[in-house]
Amino acid sequence: MHLNRENLHEYQERSVDYIIDQGRCMLALGLGLGKTTSTLTAISDLVGAGVVGKVLVIAPLRVCNSVWAQEALKWQHTNHLRVSVATGSAKARTTALFRSADVYVTNKENVQWLVDHYGKNWPFDMVVIDESSTFKNSQSKRFRALRKVLPFVERLVLLTGTPSPNGLQDLWAQMFLVDYGERLGRTLTGFRQRFFDKDYMGHKFEIREGSAEKIERLVADKVIHMSADDYLNLPERIDIDIPVDLGPKAKDQYDAFEKEMFVALDDGEEIEAMSAAVLANKLLQYSNGALYTDANGAWAEVHSAKLDALADLVDDNTGETMLVAYNFKSDLARLRKRFPQAVVLDKNQDTIDLWNKGKIPMLLAHPASAGHGLNLQDGGALCVWFGLNWSLELTQQFDARLHRQGQGRPVRIARLLGAGTIDSRVASVLRSKDASQSSLLAALKPKD
Repeated sequence: MHLNRENLHEYQERSVDYIIDQGRCMLALGLGLGKTTSTLTAISDLVGAGVVGKVLVIAPLRVCNSVWAQEALKWQHTNHLRVSVATGSAKARTTALFRSADVYVTNKENVQWLVDHYGKNWPFDMVVIDESSTFKNSQSKRFRALRKVLPFVERLVLLTGTPSPNGLQDLWAQMFLVDYGERLGRTLTGFRQRFFDKDYMGHKFEIREGSAEKIERLVADKVIHMSADDYLNLPERIDIDIPVDLGPKAKDQYDAFEKEMFVALDDGEEIEAMSAAVLANKLLQYSNGALYTDANGAWAEVHSAKLDALADLVDDNTGETMLVAYNFKSDLARLRKRFPQAVVLDKNQDTIDLWNKGKIPMLLAHPASAGHGLNLQDGGALCVWFGLNWSLELTQQFDARLHRQGQGRPVRIARLLGAGTIDSRVASVLRSKDASQSSLLAALKPKD
């Protein structure tokens, strides 16, 4: 049974109108607010009116293959749209591009290939970028390629829940795609000089006092934000930080490694961190329980404290399914060995279906592969972070796999934090990034 346009929520109709009226804009929509459906509705209206001929949607690979075409078929007012998914091999992509369609969907890794393929014969007069923060780096190949064809794109829509996951500098490249630099300047260098100061080391840029509000005012007419908390009845979310004692021997070794940037393991293996950035990554590995010993992926276990803590969680929640986020491949190998009942999230839809039926007791997933577009809320209500990463975007997106509309139970987000380790620093950085982005989004909410 298809859904009708009358089934759209008021906030979705507001998004539709915004896309149509603005032409080039960003929709910073909270998770669960139906951004795909709203965008498809706007596309349907624009195609039906003859305003738009061909639409290109750029999205994460898994979203390309499992969301856009399927969502169009669910609704009576969009199921007439012909959607061609151009992913996979070069031959498969080319075949998909030759199909007669209204909407062509491809993954972000193919943008440069697509631009090279068409050159000046660019056929898409409307471009939609799903998860536009993946274009926040103005030096990336995908950004530079898309920039070349901007003169041929009449309408451009950015969709994201996290427009500035690492700070307001992330906005520049995205807004350039919208307005060619009209609001935030033609160059990233100029943007930084206008609104930021370098830190005392000369390496990092810190927002100048009062500049955040200026940036918010400059982009306000082209960005609209709607939060799921304002429009959806979401289940209760309970965040739990679980300190994990590494044990005296492991903690002493950790402290020495952090201080000296060198550690000698029990088997005689010597590991040296050549820079602060390398050390930070090594300390994250150590906190989780295993250190990489060479560039080929070999690793050595240094403690089992987090594995033991996770085993306690399993015992304390007998019969409850659990979504576990891991950071390193060494984490995954150790988790699979310790918990043979665990299943790794892969590209197979059957795995997602089994999880949502409650038939997988522990689902292991990397945040980068499970961050966007997956509906996992039917399979459980307990998410555990075995190891953290520095990305606010991946963190928020992963947490939202369970804490989203349709979840019928309170959701618990548990983080295993090595006591006295870099884990607490990462957690603090994520809170700081979240506060900065929350301030931006609050300023961009629609005025009723």
